[in-house]
Amino acid sequence: MTDRQDSADKQPTRHVSRRGLLLGTGGFIGGGLVGAAATYAAAPTRAAIAPDAIQPAVTVSPGIANTKVTVSEPYGTQKLPYYGPRQAGVDTPMQAHGIFIGLNLNADTDGDRIAAMMRLLTDDAARLTQGRGALADLDEELAAAPARLTITFGFGAEIFSRTNSALKPSWLKPLPEYSIDQLDPEYTGGDLLIQIQGDDAISVAHARRMLLKDARAFASVAWTQTGFTHARASHPDDTTTRNLFGQVDGSANPTRGSDTAERIVWGVGAGDGRGTKDLRPWIENGTSVVIRRIAMDLDEWDELDRLMQEDVMGRKLGSGAPLTGSKEHDEPDFDAVGPAGFPVISDISHIRRARTSDSDEAMFRRSFNYDDPPTTSESAVHGQTRVSASGLIFVAFQCDVEQQYVPIQNRLAESDHLNLWTIPIGSAVFAIPPGCQEGGFIGEELFA
Repeated sequence: MTDRQDSADKQPTRHVSRRGLLLGTGGFIGGGLVGAAATYAAAPTRAAIAPDAIQPAVTVSPGIANTKVTVSEPYGTQKLPYYGPRQAGVDTPMQAHGIFIGLNLNADTDGDRIAAMMRLLTDDAARLTQGRGALADLDEELAAAPARLTITFGFGAEIFSRTNSALKPSWLKPLPEYSIDQLDPEYTGGDLLIQIQGDDAISVAHARRMLLKDARAFASVAWTQTGFTHARASHPDDTTTRNLFGQVDGSANPTRGSDTAERIVWGVGAGDGRGTKDLRPWIENGTSVVIRRIAMDLDEWDELDRLMQEDVMGRKLGSGAPLTGSKEHDEPDFDAVGPAGFPVISDISHIRRARTSDSDEAMFRRSFNYDDPPTTSESAVHGQTRVSASGLIFVAFQCDVEQQYVPIQNRLAESDHLNLWTIPIGSAVFAIPPGCQEGGFIGEELFA
């Protein structure tokens, strides 16, 4: 008996009408959840992380009611290097909490003021990630447990216009307009990105407050998005995370530490003939990020039975394997047909639409879930009470947005079965500058 047959035998069949599939009682149509995102991403290139720092020794005393756990190195004390050729938070192992902040520069923030702002932000980011309070921090105790805190900065087109337009990459612009999009200005665009991630929600929140205090004389907040993944140590390291549809999210990520990951994210080895595209980075040790806020209609998704959910994605819920395989990272067989002669993996399944024969059309996913309560207007649709307003903060790093990300998104927007339950409501593109050495600051190349 196959896994699919076994799965079918264990659950009742639920019939859903074509009208229900196309419209749904909530009327949610649209989307494009690129690649079923984010995994425990590529290995840090700044410094190797010792196994003991990832999995501290744990001693459990006998007994049940009074179990005592002793951790030799508390998770909260773990620090990731800040200074180095590349910024952390791109190919760093995934953390549990993430905050993404888009800022718009004030009208009077010229090149000199941008440099001053980035010096302040860099200095405090370095301190906070190492468990020290910010320079003017009155609550430095809140920074004492960084818990693998990383702070990453990204630049929008306006920063280049006010500093060094010659360095602006050609792909740094809004994504093409897609018919599936219903973009909200509250989650779209921005001149400066501050990405804060860590395993401790308090240190992450404290870092946000300190960095926004640094930036408030130079820029205003355009949008903020807060998300989460699995709690630290709830799964073995390098386990692919799941989104709120229950699907493994990021199975197709390049293997961390591989030549492929270096090429796709950083452009290392570009022009060596290994790919079909010349993926040269806009600057050495720089990359790009696309952030898409994807609303997921969980209420309507729950109306599908398990097998129908698997058919939409082209993957099994339990293992994350393609419908033609048994393990998560098995290669899907898109030519396989079932007993009735139909493809086992539908031509409009998400996994099929996201795949291409061009190995350079790839990205490194590092996404976070969000789970908001429904607004008053959303709480009842067609007489039914809605229980969620949830989704995905889809985050994709790649060397060149136009050559790598856009072709995939074009296919998904054109025909992806998952579009019936997802709507892109936010979109932003940023250039990720290189890291810096102690005494320098992020973005100093713009002022050389």
